[in-house]
Amino acid sequence: MPRATNAPASRKRRKRRLELAKGFRGARSKLFRQATESVDRAMRMAYIHRKHKKRSYRQLWIIRISAACEASGITYSRLIEGLTKSDVELNRKMLSEIAIHDPEGFGRIVETARANAGS
Repeated sequence: MPRATNAPASRKRRKRRLELAKGFRGARSKLFRQATESVDRAMRMAYIHRKHKKRSYRQLWIIRISAACEASGITYSRLIEGLTKSDVELNRKMLSEIAIHDPEGFGRIVETARANAGS
C-alpha cells in the first residue's frame, strides 16, 4: 500500500502560514516553525492592541475635554457630573470635537453642566 503523506493539505497549510509571515525579517518569514510562532504572536498582539487603541483614544478625548474645561473655569469631573444630571448624552469623542472646533458651543455646554453640577 502506498504511503499517504497528506502532501497537498500540509503544503497548503504551510503556504498559508508563510503568506501571513510575509514582511517579517529573516527566518521568521522563511522557516515554517519560526513563521508560525511569529504569526501567532502577531495575531495575539493585534487583538490586544485593538483594545489598547480604544483606551488610548478615550484618554486623548478626556485630555482634550479637560484642557477645554480648564479654559472655561470648570473641572472635568464637574462637567461630566453636570452633563449626567442634565441628561445630556454626548459622548467624550463628540465633546472633544466640539471643544476643538466650536468653543462657543462648548461654552454653552459648560453653562448647562454648571447649572446642574452643584444641585
